[in-house]
Amino acid sequence: MNKGRLEAFSDGVLAIIITIMILEIKAPEGHQFEDLKPLIPKFLSYILSFIYVGIYWNNHHYLLHGLSKVNGKVLWSNLHFLFWLSLIPVSTAWMGEHNFEKAAMSLYGAILFLSAISYVILQYTIMCSEGDDSALRKVLKKDFKGKISLVLYVIGIVAAFYNQWISGAAYFIVAMLWLIPDKRIERVFASNE
Repeated sequence: MNKGRLEAFSDGVLAIIITIMILEIKAPEGHQFEDLKPLIPKFLSYILSFIYVGIYWNNHHYLLHGLSKVNGKVLWSNLHFLFWLSLIPVSTAWMGEHNFEKAAMSLYGAILFLSAISYVILQYTIMCSEGDDSALRKVLKKDFKGKISLVLYVIGIVAAFYNQWISGAAYFIVAMLWLIPDKRIERVFASNE
């Protein structure tokens, strides 16, 4: 299998995830602007999740750019990553439907945490597949944003049981950290072309 097929499949799954999330937001029954008020938590949770899926899509693109060969381990690692991302719509809907309550916020954080772990596994699998002197391995040696993100997810999960605002802030901070794509990977592949 070539990496184009892997990338196309992954892009399709990510597009479906976004589609499922927006389909959870139903139009209000009324015709007044006040009728939109109950949708605010759903819309806010959708925005945050849309940003997360977009970040993963962007970084996944750059990650696969550094891939020269696809093997079974890469395929399964990628499916593992897509599995956790596919759970984001469920937790997004639950969080928005129940106004960011404790259990919903902690589940959302747990899914984000497991998505991040699965992405790290995918990175590691690709680096091993490409060999010790791969450009990707050199770039990803130091991963401050990745490590701080995992810590903030754990803080967000625990904080959800005490204060949902702190939990939400932790998830928001991680999203803002990653909103700008990982320039390390972009620079390496731009210089090779």
